[in-house]
Amino acid sequence: MIAGSNLEQVLASGQFAVTGELGPPKNGDPEVVRQKARILKGHVDAVNITDCQTAIVRMSSLTAGLIALSEGVEPVMQMTCRDRNRIGMQSDILGAAALGIRNLLCLTGDHQKFGNHPQAKGVFDMDSIQLLGMVRRMRDERRFQCGEEIKGGEPRLFLGAAANPFADPFEYRPIRLGKKVAAGADFIQTQIIYNVEKFARFMERVRDLGLHEKVYILAGVTPPKSVGMANYMKKFVPGLDVTDEVIQRMRAARDKQEEGIDICVDIIRQVREIPGVAGVHIMAIEWEQAVPEIVKRAGLDPRPAPKGVEAVLGGAAALEAAEKARQEAEAASVHVLREKDRLAAEVSGLRSELEAARGRAEKGEAEVRRLLAELEAAKAALAAGGAAPALAGAATMTPEGGESMAEKMDRERRALTSLSQGLQALRKVMGLSEEQFEALRRFIEAEFYLSTGIAAGTLPAAAAAIPVER
Repeated sequence: MIAGSNLEQVLASGQFAVTGELGPPKNGDPEVVRQKARILKGHVDAVNITDCQTAIVRMSSLTAGLIALSEGVEPVMQMTCRDRNRIGMQSDILGAAALGIRNLLCLTGDHQKFGNHPQAKGVFDMDSIQLLGMVRRMRDERRFQCGEEIKGGEPRLFLGAAANPFADPFEYRPIRLGKKVAAGADFIQTQIIYNVEKFARFMERVRDLGLHEKVYILAGVTPPKSVGMANYMKKFVPGLDVTDEVIQRMRAARDKQEEGIDICVDIIRQVREIPGVAGVHIMAIEWEQAVPEIVKRAGLDPRPAPKGVEAVLGGAAALEAAEKARQEAEAASVHVLREKDRLAAEVSGLRSELEAARGRAEKGEAEVRRLLAELEAAKAALAAGGAAPALAGAATMTPEGGESMAEKMDRERRALTSLSQGLQALRKVMGLSEEQFEALRRFIEAEFYLSTGIAAGTLPAAAAAIPVER
């Protein structure tokens, strides 16, 4: 493979190739190119991007080619010698190759007097044959036209040229084609064919020179849209041979556009049978909608799946995806900020709750210390009363010191009641379970009996048992 373009791969495989044509707009609206590319996509193997055709100012072929490529349509970038010198052309060639364009059609270009700037100065630093030689040398020898070495990536381009089988002198046309092949042309696209018989004679001479074995030849066809268009091409476009039969068919047709498509399909079928024809180049400028129907009726649908059509720069879909991703990222950023504020508020609330809990804990600890102090005081009060023997009828006896047993038991009962209330408050503050509280109660009860010297079971049940709240 020379460049590995989709067009080159289709031709190299021996399949009958189909190329189309896309005219850039006379403005800077990329959507015009995108819409045309979408119409042609899937129906052609590559699309010519014209370079200010008929010398009229339009969007550059390089820019429009990149837009088409971003839509999945392989461009054949046209380059004329009318508007650039060799420096500008080599610069654009390097840029096109860097951005993924792999096909280049080298043309001399229409004279500027036919366009909308007839006063412009034509450059014509070289012609199409010299341009072919310059680009081939850049690609194959890695040298600029001046001889300086290209250090780095050379422009890998599948090179094309145009041929007019009908221009005078007719006998010279195959010879001129041979010069373009010798200069470096890999494929040829011919001028529009209406006179199939004369084109067949041209191809016979091409085969005699063996050129059909050195270059791929694509026959140019165009659907006439009206009788007026056919007459204009016959009378005023140099190098075109519109037959009387075509004029008559268009004049007799009730639906001119349908007849124009039928004429184009008939010509495709005829040229496809001519040896040496490797494909067709359908030129339906500003009538791209006709191309899918022409391809279908000519039996050239479906086209082979495209290979190597990769955009270096993003297309409309990629731009939409990038914009969507940007919007999603922006929304995510806003969400993150909101979440951050929410978490900060929660942390602040938790900090406040923690401070409040710490205050409650400190208050609880103080309450526990107070209750423990009361408990110690109650124990001390019980200890200060002294121990008494556990005898029957002790309630009527008067111990040493003058205090009767009844009075002492009443005092101890009040102390037990106070102790019970303290334990219940302590249980609530400390959050003790029933098992924990029962263990604490029994421990304190045992300590009470030991401290007072009263034997367990000598007090009445109402006084001896520390009540438990359930």
